[in-house]
Amino acid sequence: MLLAIDCGNTNTVFSIWDGREFLCTLRTSTHHSRTADAYFTWYATLVKHYGIEAEITDVVISSTVPRVVFNLRVFADRFFGCRPLVVGKPDCLLPFPPRVDEGTQVGPDRLVNTAGAFDRHGGDLIVVDFGTATTFDVVAHDGAYVGGVISPGVNLSLEALHLAAAALPHVDISKPQKVIGTNTVECIQSGVFWGYVGLVREVCERIRGEYGAPMKIVGTGGLAPLFQQSAQLFDIFEDDLTMHGLTVIHRYNKENGSQ
Repeated sequence: MLLAIDCGNTNTVFSIWDGREFLCTLRTSTHHSRTADAYFTWYATLVKHYGIEAEITDVVISSTVPRVVFNLRVFADRFFGCRPLVVGKPDCLLPFPPRVDEGTQVGPDRLVNTAGAFDRHGGDLIVVDFGTATTFDVVAHDGAYVGGVISPGVNLSLEALHLAAAALPHVDISKPQKVIGTNTVECIQSGVFWGYVGLVREVCERIRGEYGAPMKIVGTGGLAPLFQQSAQLFDIFEDDLTMHGLTVIHRYNKENGSQ
């Protein structure tokens, strides 16, 4: 079985793939100092709790935090006896190499989202990922990543507002009942929620205009359901797009001799 690991700036997600479906998905906060032993203790405890019997034979990793990759490599080698495939490393083949400026390093998360979205929906896509950053990935007709947009994430914006303005409280994001807030919390929630609705709509509209062809918008990431239910921003919503993309890249490497 395959263990797919997606390490983001805020959370790290482990999913067990049996070739047909994900048996379970486990989530923990991202810490660069977490050791291989600590990862395994956490992982083994939860797998036992959920009653999952999985013999892991392969591990694939996507990480936007380079400092955690070493301990995840040790984790895979020590406890599963395998050399993990790490997206973005030279030995990891991509179904369709990105077409960007020479010397540009594309984030592994964006490569994985591109692979997953193309596998499910074909090309000519905009993938909007609500993570620590809100990213827009443009997927060409042939499945290649050809560029995009990076904006501050929703929670990052809320935290920055709280830290920079001493009088403003920290609030959780939700759809406000009305646009005009009558107290501080409602004002912040309205500004952030409707501000991001406007951001997504405007950026996607401009991408479509520049791209010059019809495009579908695929939404993913932790806060995507809130915006989809409230504002219908996406043509398609995928809650497991990144993990699916990891299985696509792993399969491609298996079939083409990298693993």
